[in-house]
Amino acid sequence: MERIPILQMGEFLLVTIQVDMHDRLAMTLQEDLTNRIAATSAHGVLIDISALEIVDSFIGRILGNIAKMSRVLDAQTVVVGMQPAVAITLVELGLSLTGIHTALNVEKGMGLLRTSLSRDASHVSATEGSINGYAEI
Repeated sequence: MERIPILQMGEFLLVTIQVDMHDRLAMTLQEDLTNRIAATSAHGVLIDISALEIVDSFIGRILGNIAKMSRVLDAQTVVVGMQPAVAITLVELGLSLTGIHTALNVEKGMGLLRTSLSRDASHVSATEGSINGYAEI
């Protein structure tokens, strides 16, 4: 069975889609990625779609689902390298990709993940010594 490689880079997972996505491959990626997030306790997922020239509604929904599942597993998702034609298609299909941050390239995407992770870390340290995120009085 064909699979898309998922590379671990510290606290992040990197997925570079270099083949045409078909429905079965998209479903396999979704399952593999959620399993890998849980196994590695990754805090960020970067998905590079720069090689994709076409995204249909199913693939768009899968990307949205991956972001939602990642969030439930405490990981942010950033999609990078979106071709203008793909962006136009997603908008025309009415897919907003809620929960997915986007960046132009891998470098900017990694920066976005690092910023998000440091922001989350500062929020956690600000709520230390509190109960359920509320300061003790």
